[in-house]
Amino acid sequence: MQLNLLKSYGMDYRQAYQLQRELLTLRQKGEIEDTLFLTSHPHVITIGRAGSRDNLLVSEAFLQTRRIEVVPIERGGDITYHGPGQIVGYPILDLGRLGKDLHLYVYKLEQMIIDLLKEYEVNAGRIEGLTGVWVGNEKITAIGIAVSKWVTWHGFALNIAPSLSYFNYIIPCGISDKGVTSLQKILGREISNEEVERKLIEKFRHQFGYSRVEEIKAGMLGKEGKSA
Repeated sequence: MQLNLLKSYGMDYRQAYQLQRELLTLRQKGEIEDTLFLTSHPHVITIGRAGSRDNLLVSEAFLQTRRIEVVPIERGGDITYHGPGQIVGYPILDLGRLGKDLHLYVYKLEQMIIDLLKEYEVNAGRIEGLTGVWVGNEKITAIGIAVSKWVTWHGFALNIAPSLSYFNYIIPCGISDKGVTSLQKILGREISNEEVERKLIEKFRHQFGYSRVEEIKAGMLGKEGKSA
């Protein structure tokens, strides 16, 4: 089975949101294959369905002076930050292949990141009762998903080398007794986003059982047809 790959880094969050919706609709209609949309965003704070503005530690006026938008969104989870230095992944997948099992889907996303970090000899794992991937008591990957007609959207944000100071503006994911980290902080050296991306795509392909990956462009959406 083929996985489509769509990449567009540095994309405004609202623009990426609209592209996700387009991908979601096309996948629901069976007009495209499962698709992994990889991107990054300018500084933005998003609040999920379970989120609270009480976990925003600064005023929105303060954030406006720094051109940081606050966007309420329908994904699961609480409050999080996106910005340069992250790889943000939005898988648009038909969950029929996974027996419509949301817990299995999230488990596989977490495992994909855990396996990726093993490539850097980073011992990452899960914390019972909490979503995401952790290194000790510090989160390195946030996960917040949504599902519509059993097709997934929203997804995960892996911290490669973001400025971690931006997380001080929030209580990340509403969890006050744990921290946030990045791959660069753990390793103490610069990491190529391109290198991490290559490993991530391969781990994703393996975890979800795709036989091949085909990179597509946004302008191709709905035009390539459905293949086996």
